[in-house]
Amino acid sequence: MGRGGRLAIAGLLLLAIAVGGCGNGGRGGEGWGLRSDRGGAIELEFWTMQLQPKFTPYFERLIGEFEQQNPSVAVRWIDVPWAAMERKMLTAVLGGTAPDVANLNPNFAARLAARGAWLNLAAVVPEATRSRYLDKIWRASDLEGETFAVPWYLTTRVTIYNQGILAAAGLTAPPATYGELAIAARTIRERTGKYAIFATFVPGDSAEVLESMVQMGMVLVDDRGRAAFNTPAGRAAFAYWVDLYKEGLLPPEVLTQGHRRAIELYQAGELALVASSPEFINAIATNAPTVAAQSQAAPQIVGETGQRSVAVMNLTVPKGTDHPEAAVKFALFVTNNDNQLAFAREANVLPSTGAALAELSAELGRSRAAGQGVEATLLRSRQIAAEQLTEARPLLPPIRGIQNLQKILYENLQAAMLGEKTIDQALADAEADWNER
Repeated sequence: MGRGGRLAIAGLLLLAIAVGGCGNGGRGGEGWGLRSDRGGAIELEFWTMQLQPKFTPYFERLIGEFEQQNPSVAVRWIDVPWAAMERKMLTAVLGGTAPDVANLNPNFAARLAARGAWLNLAAVVPEATRSRYLDKIWRASDLEGETFAVPWYLTTRVTIYNQGILAAAGLTAPPATYGELAIAARTIRERTGKYAIFATFVPGDSAEVLESMVQMGMVLVDDRGRAAFNTPAGRAAFAYWVDLYKEGLLPPEVLTQGHRRAIELYQAGELALVASSPEFINAIATNAPTVAAQSQAAPQIVGETGQRSVAVMNLTVPKGTDHPEAAVKFALFVTNNDNQLAFAREANVLPSTGAALAELSAELGRSRAAGQGVEATLLRSRQIAAEQLTEARPLLPPIRGIQNLQKILYENLQAAMLGEKTIDQALADAEADWNER
């Protein structure tokens, strides 16, 4: 990547015209003529997060196809360890050495978007192309009227449950809502002595509880980024978890141990339900085959909003790229229907385009019909995950400091669970802490 370029108005117009000619092809690219911004060969630098070496053959094929269809372009692929990506990307963006296309999660990408780091894709990707992607997933990368990323692959949790524990408690189906979960938690505890769920309140661990409160109707922040959770809906969400804890329906270590403890308890046969990715079925089969034989999958538990959570991986294009047209073309090529479907099959993730998702869901249904035992459970889990994406969206806003907001809410929620604060005081303190940060 050239290091000094900035995108001019004329360049944006040329890019919009070029993208406007996109076809709806598969691996053949987006169908618009590629030119060299500098009158010669183009080299694009493409960063991904911890996908080597497992997916090296896939990306070598993908890049080879793109280069064959676009002979004036060479793509240099660099895979960055997950733990190092934010530091390396921030350094690169601030130093003017960012890659031309980068694989990032929405929260970190949004932090840099607030600094004007990314090309506004809303200005250059036409509606016909944008409409291929799931609408809620595309809009998750909107910030202050601009779109800072193209959606790539998705993951979502399902509910994995132990049929034996439910049967011992006299339950014929897992809870589908948080209201049903509270009832099931009491029944399971009373009749079996086991816990229904483990949800961690450790501030730096899983965001599952934070997302659950959004599902229950809590709004985290308003349009100005100020606290919006000290409301009746926010109070009800706090009260839900406080009541479960005070009634002894949550393991006491939810205050001190992370999501890993939920995995341990489930595999030990001491937990009825766990929220996890479909691939957890494989881990259970390896570590606890007896529990795996009793395990089945159901859709993610929902609250009053009916919304389900999804995690998104995006592709961003820096404003400073010297090759905006080539970079956007490559990002759209990587995320087109055929390539998303191919990667979903390869990596057991979910695609963010409607056509690829529909085809994958149909494939999983056909495979599940022929599967048996743990394999059938795994395929059912994957199919459920694919089907629930129609109601899924990233539940946490792409705002700077979302981890700090989680910390503030969890610490005050813990105080209410322990009886150190009333729910009203905990919410008021959390509101003040966030607004005064």
